[in-house]
Amino acid sequence: MKLPDAAPPSAAVPCRVSIVIKALNEEKRIVAAVQSALAAVQALGGEVVLADACSSDRTVALASGFPIRIVQLAHADERCCGAGPQLGYQHSLGEFVYILDGDMEMLPGFLPLALAFMQSHPGVAGVGGRVVEMNTSSLEYLARVERGQGHMQAGEVDRLDMGGLYRRAAVEQAGYFSDRNLHSYEEFDLAARLRARGWTLQRVAFDAVRHHGHDAPPYALLVRRWRSRYICGLGEVVRAAWGQPHLRLVLTGVRELRLYAAVLLWWLVLLLCLVAPIAWTLRLAAFAAMAAAPFLLMAWRKRSAGKAVFSVVSWCFNAAGLVRGLLAPQRPAREMIGSVEIRNSR
Repeated sequence: MKLPDAAPPSAAVPCRVSIVIKALNEEKRIVAAVQSALAAVQALGGEVVLADACSSDRTVALASGFPIRIVQLAHADERCCGAGPQLGYQHSLGEFVYILDGDMEMLPGFLPLALAFMQSHPGVAGVGGRVVEMNTSSLEYLARVERGQGHMQAGEVDRLDMGGLYRRAAVEQAGYFSDRNLHSYEEFDLAARLRARGWTLQRVAFDAVRHHGHDAPPYALLVRRWRSRYICGLGEVVRAAWGQPHLRLVLTGVRELRLYAAVLLWWLVLLLCLVAPIAWTLRLAAFAAMAAAPFLLMAWRKRSAGKAVFSVVSWCFNAAGLVRGLLAPQRPAREMIGSVEIRNSR
C-alpha cells in the first residue's frame, strides 16, 4: 500500500514533542496538568505550551510558575474548542504534538510508547491511548461512554477524541491542526481531513491521560453548552466540510448526525399532527402518541425513566444546535489566530 506523502517541513524543528495544554478557567487542575506534561517530555527533548482562552481566574498565574511557554487569545470573543488547540499548535515547535485539556493529566509511559509506534508505522498520523475517567457518576458521562465505545477501543479508529499524539508533517498536509470556528468535534474534523489524505489513526491499549471533567448537573450542562455554542459543533463541522474531500467521511462518520436529523424529522411530524385536516381530538391524540414514542422507547432500552428523559431532551438540544451550527458564519480556518505571548521559556 502506498503511504501518504508527508508535507515538507516548514522550518527546522528543535524539539521532539510539544504538549499543548488548552485551558479556560482551570485553576483547580492546571498545576497538575502542567506538572504531568513537564514530566512526560523531560526525557524526550520536548516543550510544554499553555494555550489560554482568556481565563478570568488564576489559571495563567499558577502556570507562570513553571518553565513553559504561555500564549493567550488576543480576543476573548474568539474562544472555542477549535481555537485553543490551533493557537497552541501555531506556537509549538515539536515534530510531534500532543493536545491536553487543562483538566487532564498525562500518565507516565504513554509518550515513549506512542513515539515508538509512530516510528515503526510511517502511515499513522496520530496515536491515542486509554482515557482514565475520574468522573463516572453523571448522566452526561454515561451517555458519552455509550456514544464513544467504538473509537475509544484499541486499534485503528476514525478519530482521537480526548487527545492524541500527532505527526506535524501529517497535520501540515491537512492544512491546519484545528478549525478555529468549531465549538466541538474538533478532533473528528482533524481526523476526517487526515484520513481523506490517506493517513490513519490508532489507539493503543495503554493509559494515556487521567480526565477529571467538570462536575455539573446534566441539565445545567446542556444549558451551558447551548450558551457556549459547544452544542453547535456538529453543524459547524458539516458546514466546514461542504465541498471538501473529507465531506463523505464527516457525513458517514458521526452516528449522532443521523440521530439529530431524525429528531428534526420528529419535530416536523409533531407539527403536522397539530395542523392535520382532521378532528381536533384526533390531532391531539396523534400528537400525544408521537410525542411520547421516543420517551417510551428509551425507557424500555435503558430501563430507567430518568435516563430516557435526559436522552430525549439531550437529542432536542443537539438537534437545535445542529441547525444553529449549520447556519453560523465562519472565518477562514487557515487564518492565523491573534495571540499574546505571556511567557516564553525558550
